[in-house]
Amino acid sequence: MNDSAVAGMFGRIVRFYDVLNRVLSLGFDQRWRAVLAQSALQAVTHNKVVALDLAAGTLDVALALRRVRPDISADMRVLALDFCPPMLERGRRKLVGENAVLPVAADAKKLPLPDASVHCVTMAFGIRNITPRAIAFDEMLRVLKKGGRACILEFGSGRERIWGGVYNVYLNVVLPRIGRFFSGDSAAYDYLVETIRAFPTATTLEDELRAAGFARVWHIRLTSGIVCLHVGEK
Repeated sequence: MNDSAVAGMFGRIVRFYDVLNRVLSLGFDQRWRAVLAQSALQAVTHNKVVALDLAAGTLDVALALRRVRPDISADMRVLALDFCPPMLERGRRKLVGENAVLPVAADAKKLPLPDASVHCVTMAFGIRNITPRAIAFDEMLRVLKKGGRACILEFGSGRERIWGGVYNVYLNVVLPRIGRFFSGDSAAYDYLVETIRAFPTATTLEDELRAAGFARVWHIRLTSGIVCLHVGEK
């Protein structure tokens, strides 16, 4: 599926996106995003932080970044970029009283930012939708300041058995049916399952980050490996 088709797909399901995230993840998704935000900001020790959230969607990660470090939040700005404007418009409803999150429609493969301009980069459940991934990794590295982190939250590979295969049955059978029932869009949730099935293992993704030039790379399995947090430092 090309970029415009993926953007159109997300535009079609935007009304159901947040609700289905909660339902399909059994409520874990907010916790996963908080862990992502904490990891991205863990190495930050100064004020006037500029954070970049890619595939920002309805801005849950951007808002998590604003919440997890009260010691620096007063001087923090979060650039929230997504290539699907309807998702960002939906997220703007959450920004009442919040003026430090700046939603921008942009492509993660061609970031409208100068070199070494952000302290951290986050992306939740978006790297599966980008091809080739290497271009996005190059852009993340380019805009990061030295010592900054790129933190990517993504589903584990659907080719690995989790919980004795129970999760795999959920992924392949239950999840698309629930998605179709609520959204009425069978193509969107079939696409979701297909991209999780095809996604590489955590160690393969580590190799891709190293190849892009990240100096230190590691991953952390969350909820038995249903999702993985991938970290690369510049």
